[in-house]
Amino acid sequence: MSQSFAPRPLVIAPSILAADYAKLGEEVRTVDQAGADWMHLDVMDGHFVPNISYGPDVIKALRPHTKKIFDAHLMIAPVDPYLEAFAKAGCDHITVHAEAGPHLHRSLQAIRALGKKAGVSLNPGTPLSAIEYVLDLVDLVLVMSVNPGFGGQAFIPSAIDKVANLRAMLAGRPVDIEVDGGVSAATVGALAAAGANAFVAGSAVFKGGTMESYKANIDGIRGEALKARGEMV
Repeated sequence: MSQSFAPRPLVIAPSILAADYAKLGEEVRTVDQAGADWMHLDVMDGHFVPNISYGPDVIKALRPHTKKIFDAHLMIAPVDPYLEAFAKAGCDHITVHAEAGPHLHRSLQAIRALGKKAGVSLNPGTPLSAIEYVLDLVDLVLVMSVNPGFGGQAFIPSAIDKVANLRAMLAGRPVDIEVDGGVSAATVGALAAAGANAFVAGSAVFKGGTMESYKANIDGIRGEALKARGEMV
């Protein structure tokens, strides 16, 4: 399986959910300079998930602080009425949950019609069969390795097999496999070996609070992922 498909580019996507909210613009600039590939934006509505984070106005305010890809993860329901607002705020990827509404196919079409890359996310308890019918419409699949709603949760190991099965299901399509939840230098190797290429890390990146610590944290996660992919540098 792993030898059949060329690997997608390795991506480290710090989640600004774990940043210092008193200085978000500065945090985004710092983590950009520390080596982030994407900026992961966890949007939570207090309805689909038991927490509230931020919306399109905050994302729009952050957009001038970096040229890196804005990777938005919308943990909101209903989601369709808000897609245009997040697109206009500067999101490059817009990922919606398979569980968040009855018309996933329509939501993904709407994202692409807005000129953005479309992603679909799965909670730990949702089987891959729930998204098999939309795989030709997605640029990214986000596998949740914790139950969404809060940062800092413990990694759920069953995500590793889910990633491996997803990679087989994708059968070489040019789709990023992203993992969110409990990702760290300790867990990223198994995920990378299974076929994931994009890794969301919140507390594992932002611990330390300085440029030097962010860089060391990102480099540590990247190094373990490269090792697992057989791409040691």
